[in-house]
Amino acid sequence: MAALLNKFSKAFATIKNHNFKISTYVRSMSNVPENTVYGGPKPQNPDQRVTLTSLRTKHRKGEAITMVTAYDYPSAVHLDTAGIDIALVGDSASMVVHGHDTTLPITLDEMLMHCRSVARGAKRPLLVGDLAFGTYESSSQQAVDTAVRVLKEGGMDAIKLEGGAPSRISAAKHIVEAGIAVMGHVGLTPQAISVLGGFRPQGRNVLSAVKVVETALALQEAGCFSVVLECVPAPVAAAATSVLRIPTIGIGAGPFCSGQVLVYHDLLGMMQHPHHAKVTPKFCKQFAQVGEVINKALSDYKQQVENRSFPGALHSPYKINTTEVDGFLKELQNMGLDKAAAAAAEAAEADRQIQQ
Repeated sequence: MAALLNKFSKAFATIKNHNFKISTYVRSMSNVPENTVYGGPKPQNPDQRVTLTSLRTKHRKGEAITMVTAYDYPSAVHLDTAGIDIALVGDSASMVVHGHDTTLPITLDEMLMHCRSVARGAKRPLLVGDLAFGTYESSSQQAVDTAVRVLKEGGMDAIKLEGGAPSRISAAKHIVEAGIAVMGHVGLTPQAISVLGGFRPQGRNVLSAVKVVETALALQEAGCFSVVLECVPAPVAAAATSVLRIPTIGIGAGPFCSGQVLVYHDLLGMMQHPHHAKVTPKFCKQFAQVGEVINKALSDYKQQVENRSFPGALHSPYKINTTEVDGFLKELQNMGLDKAAAAAAEAAEADRQIQQ
């Protein structure tokens, strides 16, 4: 023991003599875990990171909660910059990113790719990942296994699952018991369009409205920290919101929910083409016409490339001095590449005239 202590004393003396800071030394070690869920993608500042605790505080104070979908690094950075509370990596990626007509085709591996991309870009929001269709319905064990992957491999903080059938309630309960935060989803559940008969609003008659409220209560009892209410009449959403102790997040559910969520591409007016128009819901407000800006920028780029006005001098920043040009021309001529030498000489002369 004395010999071991002596070695430690010499090591710390060496560190002191070289003015090393122990904290800096420790931070540089590659095996020090970062302060995120399951050692996730980025160091988190607990004073800035949105957590379940901070969401509960907002809910208790009656402050509205904001949630927007994100599917990649750029959209995650935009949500982060805007101060959005929750970034939902939604299976809606199947439609707005992959071009499918429904959310059903997207796979777990594809969802995990989207999750990882968002996790790298969003430092502040709570990160919630959808469980893809076909990855949690067979059993509660399958649901837990999938949820674990979404956190461990996707870098998410929580998961969202759809529906209120007894098996879904059981799955939510088992996932929560496994130590994973769960957001529920009732009303129009897009993964269930096969039995719903399409994207149809729910809660428009007494039985359906009562079912929405009962399902929301069951998900709360299962341990969900929040419930999405999609495409239900405002009075039904208001009833559910008033009876629940957890926040409701509305989408096409009126103004009385605890918060709201929209799809990133929809609220930005990102895409204007027949397919997207077909699947853009009536409740979506477009807060911008980003798609028009993108289309104009691409058209301008195409025109300037075709008329050779781009790139101009401003966007041709890399220069070669006259001596190096002369040497380059001689080497090309020695190689028998006279045509290349002539082209280089002509370009060098044009560049020289521009600079004068």
